[in-house]
Amino acid sequence: MRLFIAIELPGEIKRQLEGMGAGIPGSRWVPADQIHLTLAFLGEVDDSTLRQLTGALARIRVPGFTLRFSGTGCFPDLRRPRVLWAGLEPEPKLDDLAFLVREAAVACAIAQEERPFFSHVTLARLKLPAPREVEAFLARHRTLKFPPIDVREFLLFQSRLTPQGAIHTPVKGFTLLANTASSGALQEN
Repeated sequence: MRLFIAIELPGEIKRQLEGMGAGIPGSRWVPADQIHLTLAFLGEVDDSTLRQLTGALARIRVPGFTLRFSGTGCFPDLRRPRVLWAGLEPEPKLDDLAFLVREAAVACAIAQEERPFFSHVTLARLKLPAPREVEAFLARHRTLKFPPIDVREFLLFQSRLTPQGAIHTPVKGFTLLANTASSGALQEN
């Protein structure tokens, strides 16, 4: 199975993010049903590793938290934009969760990217550089804001590639702690 771990966003916010797409040549906007906040991409995982991984993810203990959107940006930079994204305000509990998710993956022999976690939601991928249009898009959405999102779980998703695009299906959800006094940790059994 091709897998990734993410935080699901409310449907209304996903629809509004999808609706931001227009006016950039060579852009492919992420459909609302595929918009999420990725914590870790896992790639192809066999059944044995999947069982080990779900056990490791179930042992993650991080309190729930609130996400707040804040502006937009692009990767790698404005001269050669390839990805447009919506940003999030810094949230240490999100960073803790992403770190522990990646550690759980590595403990199950699933390689992870070396670059540090950067909280963002991918909006579009650009086939052609369009710096002028991207700059106008970023200026229009510089103060992007949505209602705060209370995060109470993270999910393991399967991603099936089809000729019509990827289909993301939740495999298993993992509940975050209700007690905000707890610190992030991976509990040993």
